[in-house]
Amino acid sequence: MDLKAAKLEVMQKIMNVSTEALLEKIDKLLEEEMIVGYTAKGEPLTKKDYNLRLEKAEQQIASGDYLTQEDLEKEVENW
Repeated sequence: MDLKAAKLEVMQKIMNVSTEALLEKIDKLLEEEMIVGYTAKGEPLTKKDYNLRLEKAEQQIASGDYLTQEDLEKEVENW
């Protein structure tokens, strides 16, 4: 099955959903799995991946695991 046919099949199934709860689950899944950006290397990021990276960065900041602007400028001088 090609992508276009798969999309049509999914849309038909969604149109037959009869409960709001199921539609909310589908919406949540799509929100988490849709590509919202790309890494510096051009790799796609889903909202879920993005949030995981954000949490990791916040943990690194909280634990002091980061470079200040001044530290980075000193490091660049040695390149």
